[in-house]
Amino acid sequence: MWFKNLSLFRLTETFNVSSTELIEKLAPMIFRPCGSHDESSFGWTAPLGGNSELLIHEANGFIMLCAKKEEKVLPSAVINEIVQEKVLELETAQGSKLSRKEKTSLKDEIIFELLPRAFSFSRKTYAYIDPKGGWIVVDSASSKKAEDLLSYLRKCLGSLPIVPVASANNPSQVMTQWLMDNEIPQGISIEDECELRSTEEEGGIVRCKNHDLSLPEIKNHLQQNKLVTKLALNWDDKISFILDEELAVKRLRLSDLIQDQIADINAETEAERFDADFSIMTLELANFLPRLLEIFGGEIKK
Repeated sequence: MWFKNLSLFRLTETFNVSSTELIEKLAPMIFRPCGSHDESSFGWTAPLGGNSELLIHEANGFIMLCAKKEEKVLPSAVINEIVQEKVLELETAQGSKLSRKEKTSLKDEIIFELLPRAFSFSRKTYAYIDPKGGWIVVDSASSKKAEDLLSYLRKCLGSLPIVPVASANNPSQVMTQWLMDNEIPQGISIEDECELRSTEEEGGIVRCKNHDLSLPEIKNHLQQNKLVTKLALNWDDKISFILDEELAVKRLRLSDLIQDQIADINAETEAERFDADFSIMTLELANFLPRLLEIFGGEIKK
C-alpha cells in the first residue's frame, strides 16, 4: 500500500529504539473497540491487518506503524431534538424553566443513554519511521490526525524528539517564482493544477484544475499580489503530487513506471504484496524527500 499524503517530520535525535523494544512499548496501548458507553477509542493495530498481530512492519530498515480510531456516531440534530423534548416535558411538569447547568446535565445523560445504540465507524492512520534518514512520515492530509498519532507514539516511548520539516526558502514564494519565470529545477515538472491566494487580508483565492499554468492569465494573477499556495508537480517522472505552502505532500500518485515495477513482483500472498509495496515506496521516498528539501534551499535545522 502506498501513502496518499505525506505529513513530514524530522527526528532531532537518533532513533535508537529496537524493534523488540518498540513492540513492547506499543503493546499496552493496543487498539480496543469502544465499550458500550465510550464515545471513541484510539490505539495501535497491526499494519498488515487481517490475522496479523504484529504491531510494526519492517523492511530495509524502515518501520511501519498503524493507529486505529473508532468513534460513535450521534447526530447532533437527533440529540438536540431529544433534549428539547425532554426539557419541555420537565419544564411543564415543574412549572419553571431549567437552568443552563441543568440543560447541560440533561444532555450529558441523554448522550450516555444513546451511546450503546449508536453506530460506530473506524479509520486507520499509517506512518513510518526512517531511522537512518531521520524522518517520520504520516499518511495524512490533516495536521490534527498526524499529531494525534505522534502524540500517542510519544506517550508510548516517553519522548519523541521531532519537529515539522522546514525549508530555508519559503515554499510559496519559490513556487510563485517558478510560474512567473518558467524556470523549474531539474527533475521537477509542473502539472495542471494550482491554488493562488491573495496576500491581502480579504483578498481572493483562485483555483485552477486541468489548466495550462504557463498561460498569461496565471501570471496576471501573480502580478496582482497572489502567491502559489498549492501546486501540482511531478518528480523524475515517478511521482505526481500536490505540494502546499507548508511542504505537505498531498494526493500522491505513482507513475506508470512504478506501477509496472510493482506489478512485475511475484507476490503470492497479501502479506508479500504489502511488504513489496512498502519496500518500493520507502526506497523511492528516501530519494525523493532530500531532493524536495534541496530545491527549496535545504533544511532549516531546529
